[in-house]
Amino acid sequence: MLLQPATQTTPAGERAVAPRIAEVRTVPYAIPYRKPLRFASGSIDVADNVLVEVVTSDGVVGFAEAPPRPYTYGETQASIVAVIEKIFAPAIIGLSILDREAVRSRLARTVGNPTAKAAIDMAMWDAWGKTIGTPVHRLLGGFTDGLQVSHMLGFDDPDTVAAEAVELRETLGISSFKIKVGRRPVHLDVDVCKAVREALGPDAELYIDGNRGWTAAESARALRDLEDVGLSRVEELCPADDVLSRRWLVSQCPVPFVADESAPTPADVTREILAGAATAVSIKTARTGFSGSLRVSHLAEGLGLEAVIGNQIDAQVGTVCSLVFGASQEITSRSAAELSNYLDMADDLLDEPLFIENGYMRVPKGPGLGIQLDPEKVARYRVDL
Repeated sequence: MLLQPATQTTPAGERAVAPRIAEVRTVPYAIPYRKPLRFASGSIDVADNVLVEVVTSDGVVGFAEAPPRPYTYGETQASIVAVIEKIFAPAIIGLSILDREAVRSRLARTVGNPTAKAAIDMAMWDAWGKTIGTPVHRLLGGFTDGLQVSHMLGFDDPDTVAAEAVELRETLGISSFKIKVGRRPVHLDVDVCKAVREALGPDAELYIDGNRGWTAAESARALRDLEDVGLSRVEELCPADDVLSRRWLVSQCPVPFVADESAPTPADVTREILAGAATAVSIKTARTGFSGSLRVSHLAEGLGLEAVIGNQIDAQVGTVCSLVFGASQEITSRSAAELSNYLDMADDLLDEPLFIENGYMRVPKGPGLGIQLDPEKVARYRVDL
Protein backbone atom coordinates (compact mmCIF):
# COMPACT_ATOMS: atom_id res chain seq x y z
CA MET A 1 0.00 0.00 0.00
CA LEU A 2 1.36 3.42 -0.95
CA LEU A 3 1.69 5.96 1.83
CA GLN A 4 0.01 9.27 1.10
CA PRO A 5 2.17 12.37 1.64
CA ALA A 6 1.55 13.98 5.00
CA THR A 7 0.57 17.63 4.81
CA GLN A 8 0.82 20.69 6.98
CA THR A 9 -0.99 24.02 6.87
CA THR A 10 1.23 27.02 6.24
CA PRO A 11 0.58 30.37 7.98
CA ALA A 12 -1.22 31.53 4.82
CA GLY A 13 -3.53 28.53 4.97
CA GLU A 14 -1.94 26.76 2.02
CA ARG A 15 -1.43 23.02 2.01
CA ALA A 16 2.15 21.81 1.80
CA VAL A 17 3.90 18.47 1.99
CA ALA A 18 5.40 17.89 5.44
CA PRO A 19 9.16 17.29 5.52
CA ARG A 20 10.39 13.74 5.36
CA ILE A 21 12.98 11.81 7.31
CA ALA A 22 16.21 12.26 5.41
CA GLU A 23 18.68 10.80 7.90
CA VAL A 24 18.85 9.16 11.33
CA ARG A 25 22.15 9.66 13.16
CA THR A 26 23.55 8.20 16.36
CA VAL A 27 26.15 9.80 18.63
CA PRO A 28 27.28 7.54 21.48
CA TYR A 29 28.79 9.50 24.35
CA ALA A 30 30.08 8.98 27.87
CA ILE A 31 29.91 11.39 30.79
CA PRO A 32 30.98 10.14 34.23
CA TYR A 33 28.90 10.47 37.38
CA ARG A 34 30.42 12.19 40.40
CA LYS A 35 29.33 9.20 42.46
CA PRO A 36 27.82 5.88 41.34
CA LEU A 37 24.14 5.19 41.84
CA ARG A 38 23.61 1.70 43.27
CA PHE A 39 20.34 -0.24 43.32
CA ALA A 40 19.07 -3.84 43.46
CA SER A 41 19.28 -4.60 39.72
CA GLY A 42 22.63 -2.92 39.04
CA SER A 43 24.63 0.26 39.35
CA ILE A 44 25.78 3.10 37.10
CA ASP A 45 28.87 5.29 37.28
CA VAL A 46 28.91 6.72 33.74
CA ALA A 47 26.16 7.97 31.44
CA ASP A 48 27.04 5.92 28.36
CA ASN A 49 23.99 7.03 26.39
CA VAL A 50 23.28 7.47 22.70
CA LEU A 51 22.18 10.79 21.26
CA VAL A 52 19.74 10.11 18.42
CA GLU A 53 19.18 12.73 15.71
CA VAL A 54 16.39 12.68 13.11
CA VAL A 55 17.18 15.01 10.21
CA THR A 56 14.33 16.14 7.97
CA SER A 57 14.35 16.95 4.28
CA ASP A 58 14.15 20.63 5.31
CA GLY A 59 17.38 20.31 7.31
CA VAL A 60 15.69 20.45 10.72
CA VAL A 61 17.35 18.23 13.34
CA GLY A 62 15.24 16.70 16.10
CA PHE A 63 17.03 14.88 18.89
CA ALA A 64 16.50 12.69 21.93
CA GLU A 65 18.66 10.17 23.77
CA ALA A 66 18.59 6.47 24.51
CA PRO A 67 20.02 5.28 27.85
CA PRO A 68 21.22 1.64 27.73
CA ARG A 69 20.07 -0.49 30.65
CA PRO A 70 21.39 -4.02 29.95
CA TYR A 71 20.26 -5.32 33.35
CA THR A 72 16.65 -4.28 32.66
CA TYR A 73 16.00 -4.25 28.91
CA GLY A 74 19.08 -5.94 27.47
CA GLU A 75 20.26 -2.91 25.49
CA THR A 76 23.84 -1.65 25.43
CA GLN A 77 25.31 1.47 23.88
CA ALA A 78 26.70 -0.61 21.02
CA SER A 79 23.43 -2.44 20.42
CA ILE A 80 21.44 0.81 20.30
CA VAL A 81 23.79 2.27 17.70
CA ALA A 82 23.76 -0.94 15.64
CA VAL A 83 19.99 -1.47 15.56
CA ILE A 84 19.33 2.16 14.63
CA GLU A 85 21.97 2.36 11.93
CA LYS A 86 21.49 -1.10 10.42
CA ILE A 87 17.75 -1.77 10.85
CA PHE A 88 15.66 1.18 11.99
CA ALA A 89 17.08 4.01 9.90
CA PRO A 90 16.82 2.16 6.55
CA ALA A 91 13.23 1.21 7.42
CA ILE A 92 11.99 4.76 8.03
CA ILE A 93 14.03 7.09 5.83
CA GLY A 94 11.69 8.67 3.31
CA LEU A 95 8.63 8.63 5.56
CA SER A 96 7.04 11.92 6.60
CA ILE A 97 8.04 13.39 9.93
CA LEU A 98 4.33 13.10 10.75
CA ASP A 99 4.12 9.38 9.94
CA ARG A 100 4.64 8.41 13.58
CA GLU A 101 2.29 5.43 13.43
CA ALA A 102 3.91 4.11 10.25
CA VAL A 103 7.31 4.50 11.89
CA ARG A 104 6.05 2.77 15.02
CA SER A 105 4.76 -0.14 12.93
CA ARG A 106 8.03 -0.56 11.08
CA LEU A 107 10.13 -0.42 14.24
CA ALA A 108 7.83 -2.98 15.87
CA ARG A 109 8.92 -5.59 13.32
CA THR A 110 12.09 -5.88 15.42
CA VAL A 111 11.43 -7.15 18.94
CA GLY A 112 12.85 -5.43 22.01
CA ASN A 113 15.13 -2.38 21.76
CA PRO A 114 12.69 -0.10 23.61
CA THR A 115 14.99 2.87 24.26
CA ALA A 116 16.25 2.93 20.66
CA LYS A 117 12.66 3.02 19.41
CA ALA A 118 11.64 5.63 22.00
CA ALA A 119 14.49 7.97 21.08
CA ILE A 120 13.53 7.92 17.40
CA ASP A 121 9.93 8.69 18.29
CA MET A 122 10.85 11.62 20.53
CA ALA A 123 13.35 12.99 18.02
CA MET A 124 10.56 13.00 15.42
CA TRP A 125 8.30 14.99 17.78
CA ASP A 126 11.16 17.42 18.45
CA ALA A 127 11.78 17.86 14.71
CA TRP A 128 8.09 18.52 14.04
CA GLY A 129 7.86 21.04 16.88
CA LYS A 130 10.89 22.88 15.52
CA THR A 131 9.45 22.77 12.00
CA ILE A 132 6.23 24.53 13.00
CA GLY A 133 7.73 26.65 15.79
CA THR A 134 5.73 25.01 18.58
CA PRO A 135 6.84 23.37 21.87
CA VAL A 136 6.35 19.59 21.96
CA HIS A 137 4.84 20.13 25.39
CA ARG A 138 1.92 21.93 23.73
CA LEU A 139 1.64 19.41 20.90
CA LEU A 140 1.25 16.65 23.48
CA GLY A 141 -1.43 18.44 25.50
CA GLY A 142 0.18 21.31 27.40
CA PHE A 143 -1.71 20.77 30.66
CA THR A 144 0.66 22.68 32.96
CA ASP A 145 4.00 24.47 32.70
CA GLY A 146 6.10 22.42 35.12
CA LEU A 147 6.34 19.62 37.66
CA GLN A 148 7.31 19.07 41.25
CA VAL A 149 10.63 17.23 41.38
CA SER A 150 11.34 13.96 43.15
CA HIS A 151 14.90 12.73 43.69
CA MET A 152 16.07 9.11 43.63
CA LEU A 153 18.37 8.00 46.47
CA GLY A 154 20.64 4.98 45.92
CA PHE A 155 22.12 2.40 48.28
CA ASP A 156 24.30 3.70 51.09
CA ASP A 157 24.41 3.78 54.86
CA PRO A 158 21.49 5.51 56.66
CA ASP A 159 23.33 8.66 57.70
CA THR A 160 24.76 9.27 54.23
CA VAL A 161 21.41 8.85 52.47
CA ALA A 162 19.63 11.03 55.01
CA ALA A 163 22.28 13.76 54.67
CA GLU A 164 21.90 13.74 50.88
CA ALA A 165 18.14 14.17 51.19
CA VAL A 166 18.52 17.05 53.63
CA GLU A 167 21.05 18.80 51.39
CA LEU A 168 18.76 18.54 48.34
CA ARG A 169 15.86 19.97 50.31
CA GLU A 170 17.95 22.84 51.63
CA THR A 171 19.61 23.73 48.32
CA LEU A 172 16.90 22.97 45.74
CA GLY A 173 13.72 22.72 47.78
CA ILE A 174 13.13 19.07 46.84
CA SER A 175 10.78 17.41 49.32
CA SER A 176 9.89 14.17 47.51
CA PHE A 177 12.28 11.21 47.50
CA LYS A 178 12.37 7.70 46.07
CA ILE A 179 14.57 5.44 48.18
CA LYS A 180 16.13 2.47 46.44
CA VAL A 181 15.65 -0.75 48.40
CA GLY A 182 15.94 -4.48 47.74
CA ARG A 183 19.03 -5.48 49.74
CA ARG A 184 19.29 -8.42 52.10
CA PRO A 185 18.82 -8.51 55.02
CA VAL A 186 15.74 -6.29 54.77
CA HIS A 187 16.63 -4.19 57.82
CA LEU A 188 19.49 -2.56 55.87
CA ASP A 189 16.95 -0.63 53.81
CA VAL A 190 14.38 -0.26 56.56
CA ASP A 191 17.00 1.56 58.62
CA VAL A 192 17.73 3.90 55.69
CA CYS A 193 14.06 4.77 55.23
CA LYS A 194 13.62 5.50 58.91
CA ALA A 195 16.75 7.66 58.97
CA VAL A 196 15.52 9.72 56.01
CA ARG A 197 12.10 10.20 57.59
CA GLU A 198 13.65 11.28 60.88
CA ALA A 199 15.96 13.72 59.11
CA LEU A 200 13.25 15.28 56.93
CA GLY A 201 10.30 15.22 59.29
CA PRO A 202 6.67 14.37 58.52
CA ASP A 203 6.07 16.71 55.57
CA ALA A 204 8.41 15.12 53.02
CA GLU A 205 7.10 12.51 50.60
CA LEU A 206 8.95 9.19 50.76
CA TYR A 207 8.43 6.10 48.63
CA ILE A 208 10.52 3.03 47.82
CA ASP A 209 11.61 1.08 44.76
CA GLY A 210 12.86 -2.49 45.11
CA ASN A 211 13.84 -3.19 41.50
CA ARG A 212 12.54 -6.74 42.10
CA GLY A 213 15.23 -7.32 44.74
CA TRP A 214 13.12 -8.87 47.52
CA THR A 215 10.84 -11.86 47.65
CA ALA A 216 7.16 -11.22 48.33
CA ALA A 217 7.62 -12.41 51.93
CA GLU A 218 10.58 -10.07 52.45
CA SER A 219 8.58 -7.23 50.93
CA ALA A 220 5.64 -7.86 53.25
CA ARG A 221 8.00 -7.85 56.23
CA ALA A 222 9.53 -4.56 55.09
CA LEU A 223 6.10 -2.96 54.66
CA ARG A 224 5.19 -3.93 58.22
CA ASP A 225 8.47 -2.54 59.53
CA LEU A 226 7.91 0.70 57.58
CA GLU A 227 4.34 1.37 58.70
CA ASP A 228 5.42 4.35 60.82
CA VAL A 229 7.51 5.90 57.99
CA GLY A 230 4.43 6.93 56.01
CA LEU A 231 5.29 5.82 52.48
CA SER A 232 3.19 7.31 49.69
CA ARG A 233 3.69 4.31 47.33
CA VAL A 234 5.98 1.37 46.61
CA GLU A 235 7.43 0.09 43.34
CA GLU A 236 8.53 -3.30 42.01
CA LEU A 237 9.40 -4.76 45.40
CA CYS A 238 9.42 -8.35 44.09
CA PRO A 239 9.53 -9.94 40.62
CA ALA A 240 6.30 -9.86 38.60
CA ASP A 241 7.20 -13.36 37.39
CA ASP A 242 6.44 -14.62 40.90
CA VAL A 243 2.80 -14.48 39.85
CA LEU A 244 0.92 -15.80 42.88
CA SER A 245 3.21 -14.34 45.55
CA ARG A 246 3.19 -10.93 43.84
CA ARG A 247 -0.61 -10.98 43.74
CA TRP A 248 -0.63 -11.95 47.42
CA LEU A 249 1.70 -9.06 48.26
CA VAL A 250 -0.25 -6.45 46.29
CA SER A 251 -3.54 -7.55 47.86
CA GLN A 252 -2.28 -6.54 51.30
CA CYS A 253 -0.24 -3.48 50.32
CA PRO A 254 -1.68 -0.40 52.08
CA VAL A 255 -0.45 2.09 49.44
CA PRO A 256 -0.35 2.10 45.61
CA PHE A 257 1.90 -0.63 44.22
CA VAL A 258 3.62 0.72 41.11
CA ALA A 259 4.47 -1.44 38.09
CA ASP A 260 7.58 -0.13 36.36
CA GLU A 261 9.87 -2.45 34.40
CA SER A 262 7.21 -5.16 34.58
CA ALA A 263 4.75 -3.03 32.58
CA PRO A 264 6.45 -0.90 29.91
CA THR A 265 3.68 -1.21 27.28
CA PRO A 266 -0.10 -0.73 27.35
CA ALA A 267 -0.55 -4.49 26.97
CA ASP A 268 1.76 -5.15 29.92
CA VAL A 269 -0.07 -2.57 32.03
CA THR A 270 -3.41 -4.20 31.23
CA ARG A 271 -2.10 -7.65 32.09
CA GLU A 272 -0.51 -6.61 35.39
CA ILE A 273 -3.49 -4.59 36.58
CA LEU A 274 -6.09 -7.20 35.67
CA ALA A 275 -3.92 -9.87 37.30
CA GLY A 276 -3.84 -7.93 40.57
CA ALA A 277 -0.06 -7.55 40.31
CA ALA A 278 -0.06 -3.73 40.56
CA THR A 279 -2.36 -0.81 41.30
CA ALA A 280 -0.40 2.05 39.68
CA VAL A 281 2.02 2.53 36.79
CA SER A 282 5.31 4.32 36.14
CA ILE A 283 5.75 6.02 32.77
CA LYS A 284 9.26 6.46 31.39
CA THR A 285 9.57 8.30 28.11
CA ALA A 286 13.02 6.76 27.64
CA ARG A 287 11.38 3.40 26.92
CA THR A 288 8.00 4.39 25.42
CA GLY A 289 8.78 7.70 23.73
CA PHE A 290 6.05 10.30 23.57
CA SER A 291 3.67 8.28 21.39
CA GLY A 292 3.80 5.17 23.58
CA SER A 293 3.66 7.21 26.77
CA LEU A 294 0.43 8.82 25.56
CA ARG A 295 -1.03 5.34 25.15
CA VAL A 296 -0.01 4.30 28.66
CA SER A 297 -1.25 7.52 30.29
CA HIS A 298 -4.62 7.33 28.55
CA LEU A 299 -4.98 3.70 29.55
CA ALA A 300 -4.14 4.54 33.16
CA GLU A 301 -6.67 7.35 33.13
CA GLY A 302 -9.34 5.03 31.74
CA LEU A 303 -8.62 2.40 34.37
CA GLY A 304 -8.50 4.91 37.21
CA LEU A 305 -4.85 4.27 38.03
CA GLU A 306 -2.22 6.57 39.46
CA ALA A 307 0.44 7.28 36.80
CA VAL A 308 3.82 8.71 37.78
CA ILE A 309 6.86 9.87 35.80
CA GLY A 310 9.80 7.60 36.56
CA ASN A 311 13.53 8.03 36.00
CA GLN A 312 15.55 5.84 33.65
CA ILE A 313 18.65 7.37 35.25
CA ASP A 314 18.27 9.94 32.50
CA ALA A 315 20.83 12.50 31.49
CA GLN A 316 19.75 16.07 30.80
CA VAL A 317 18.13 15.48 27.40
CA GLY A 318 16.16 12.54 28.75
CA THR A 319 15.17 14.57 31.80
CA VAL A 320 13.68 17.27 29.58
CA CYS A 321 11.74 14.63 27.64
CA SER A 322 10.27 13.31 30.92
CA LEU A 323 9.45 16.85 32.05
CA VAL A 324 7.84 17.84 28.74
CA PHE A 325 5.62 14.78 28.69
CA GLY A 326 4.76 14.72 32.40
CA ALA A 327 3.63 18.34 32.37
CA SER A 328 1.59 17.84 29.21
CA GLN A 329 -0.88 15.42 30.82
CA GLU A 330 -3.11 16.04 33.82
CA ILE A 331 -2.74 12.51 35.19
CA THR A 332 1.07 12.65 35.32
CA SER A 333 1.18 16.20 36.65
CA ARG A 334 -0.46 15.18 39.94
CA SER A 335 2.63 13.50 41.39
CA ALA A 336 6.22 14.58 41.85
CA ALA A 337 8.31 13.42 38.88
CA GLU A 338 11.76 11.84 39.05
CA LEU A 339 13.73 14.54 37.23
CA SER A 340 16.85 15.33 39.22
CA ASN A 341 19.34 12.47 38.98
CA TYR A 342 21.28 14.29 36.26
CA LEU A 343 22.59 16.37 39.18
CA ASP A 344 25.07 13.58 39.91
CA MET A 345 26.66 13.84 36.45
CA ALA A 346 30.01 15.58 36.04
CA ASP A 347 28.85 17.52 32.96
CA ASP A 348 26.14 17.63 30.28
CA LEU A 349 25.55 18.23 26.57
CA LEU A 350 23.27 21.27 26.83
CA ASP A 351 24.19 24.84 26.01
CA GLU A 352 22.28 25.99 29.12
CA PRO A 353 21.94 24.00 32.36
CA LEU A 354 18.63 22.72 33.68
CA PHE A 355 17.20 24.59 36.65
CA ILE A 356 15.30 23.43 39.75
CA GLU A 357 13.81 26.10 42.00
CA ASN A 358 11.83 25.44 45.19
CA GLY A 359 11.60 21.78 44.24
CA TYR A 360 10.01 22.62 40.89
CA MET A 361 11.15 22.39 37.27
CA ARG A 362 9.52 24.40 34.49
CA VAL A 363 9.10 23.29 30.89
CA PRO A 364 11.44 25.04 28.41
CA LYS A 365 9.54 27.53 26.27
CA GLY A 366 11.26 27.13 22.90
CA PRO A 367 10.02 25.10 19.92
CA GLY A 368 10.38 21.33 19.99
CA LEU A 369 11.90 20.22 23.28
CA GLY A 370 13.00 23.80 23.90
CA ILE A 371 16.66 22.94 24.45
CA GLN A 372 19.84 23.13 22.38
CA LEU A 373 23.02 21.07 22.44
CA ASP A 374 26.49 22.50 22.96
CA PRO A 375 28.44 21.23 19.92
CA GLU A 376 31.78 21.50 21.72
CA LYS A 377 30.54 19.29 24.55
CA VAL A 378 29.05 16.77 22.11
CA ALA A 379 32.43 16.57 20.36
CA ARG A 380 34.26 16.26 23.69
CA TYR A 381 32.20 13.39 25.09
CA ARG A 382 31.32 11.36 22.01
CA VAL A 383 33.08 7.98 21.90
CA ASP A 384 32.73 6.91 18.26
CA LEU A 385 35.55 8.97 16.73
